[in-house]
Amino acid sequence: METKTRTEYSARNTTVALLSRMTAILMGYVLRVVFTHTLSESYVGVNGLFADIIQVLSLSEMGVGTAITFALYRPVAEGDKEKQKSLMRLFQNFYRGVAFAVAAAGALLIPFMDVIIKDYGNVEHLTFIYILYLVNTVCSYLLIYKKTLMDAHQLLYIGTFYQTMSWVLQDILQIFVLIVLHDFILFLLINIATTVLCNVCISVRAGRLYPWLKEKNVLPLSNKEKKGIFSNIRAMLMHKVGTVIVNNTDNLLLSAFVGLASVGGYSNYYLVIGSVRQMLNQVYQGITASVGNLGVTEEEGHIRQVFEAVFFLGQWMYGFAFICLYELLNPFVEISFGRQYVFPEVTVFVLCVNFFVNGMRNATLTFRDSMGLFWYDRHKAIAEALLNLGLSLLLVNGMGMTGVFLGTFFSMMLTSVWVEPYVLYKHGFHKSCTGYFIRYLIYTAVIGVGWYVTDLLCRSLPALSICTPWQTLAGRLILCVLVPNIWFLLVYARTKEFRFLWEKAVSLIKKRRNFIER
Repeated sequence: METKTRTEYSARNTTVALLSRMTAILMGYVLRVVFTHTLSESYVGVNGLFADIIQVLSLSEMGVGTAITFALYRPVAEGDKEKQKSLMRLFQNFYRGVAFAVAAAGALLIPFMDVIIKDYGNVEHLTFIYILYLVNTVCSYLLIYKKTLMDAHQLLYIGTFYQTMSWVLQDILQIFVLIVLHDFILFLLINIATTVLCNVCISVRAGRLYPWLKEKNVLPLSNKEKKGIFSNIRAMLMHKVGTVIVNNTDNLLLSAFVGLASVGGYSNYYLVIGSVRQMLNQVYQGITASVGNLGVTEEEGHIRQVFEAVFFLGQWMYGFAFICLYELLNPFVEISFGRQYVFPEVTVFVLCVNFFVNGMRNATLTFRDSMGLFWYDRHKAIAEALLNLGLSLLLVNGMGMTGVFLGTFFSMMLTSVWVEPYVLYKHGFHKSCTGYFIRYLIYTAVIGVGWYVTDLLCRSLPALSICTPWQTLAGRLILCVLVPNIWFLLVYARTKEFRFLWEKAVSLIKKRRNFIER
């Protein structure tokens, strides 16, 4: 296989991942529009609620993938196939256990459907629908473990390609079923079929790339190695418990305290915000394996330099996305799903701020996980989860839906926003994190100025007789693309982080041009 630099692998992985996510967003948007116009609000709410329930049930997996991937970085960098075989055998056994655990935990919830769902309207066969969601999740763990080995080899783009093709096929078939048959059961069966098909394709491709995976003579890992992996899994499990509670219990709280219709409305906003988040997250997923390789082969000084550049890139991306989401979400939702789904501006603002704060954590989390530092802040995750639940329950009674989202914001600010960089700098870089927080405040101030100017210009559009929803959306989009990015470029053009990224980009373009000319 052709050897590439970490930068080249990262660029390819990120490019394919971004194209994949944009395709998924486009197809997902079309599917969502068809879904909301062919089925009732109750089905929209059930879809969002069951997706969150399944995410909570999947906690039994959380930690396994990250811990095994981290354990693979060194043997992959050293070309140690025997150690890779041993780790993959352990991973295979883990995932079989995970599939069984998710199925068992999911089955235990079936008698409590009436308690979980406050009002399910005209939805028929509710229990069977839930079982189909559960089956799809269990199937997602079958054979997919081999993708982790490709990812550790910095070949994330291969698995991403197969996943994208399966998503496109799935969405096309589901759109057809909704328009022609209006059959939600068949809609879910298509989900299961494409999940299995995708996993089989990825497994076959991994088998061809790494034929030694089929060898029977697999050496067991030492007790010390197993102990280290199990410790990392426990730490990651605690992290993921906190993440799931913070990010995936909003629908449960809305269903229980506000009503299922509010879940349907939130699901429309979450579709857009979640899609943008997933697309930007592809940048970090694309560089994760390269960061892992960096962590086992380079010195701390160079690793910190790369981190600061990635953090800078992240604030630009998420700052720009925050401004776009705040200015475009309500016009977009009104056009796509109807005025009845539009949220108040204050609610949208809180959702967008949560999106930004979460996004700013990604650089730290990518380097923390790739460097295997997740043990040091494992208790933070539980504290964040408890704070999120407590604050959301406290605020929902007086503020309704907005209170739930504010609980999420305050829980992050009190824990993750400062604990995660502290751990990375103390145990990864062995430096003070004061500089990080100063940069964080500067970046936030710059983004705030860009947002304020953009918002003033966007609010002036109706005065300029741009009155129709489509005209307003198009005008706001143009302003959101131009104003913040021009402002960021003026402020950051001379910074070392910008120059570092610019030089990397120029180097990649030159290499690609030379390759084409040969």
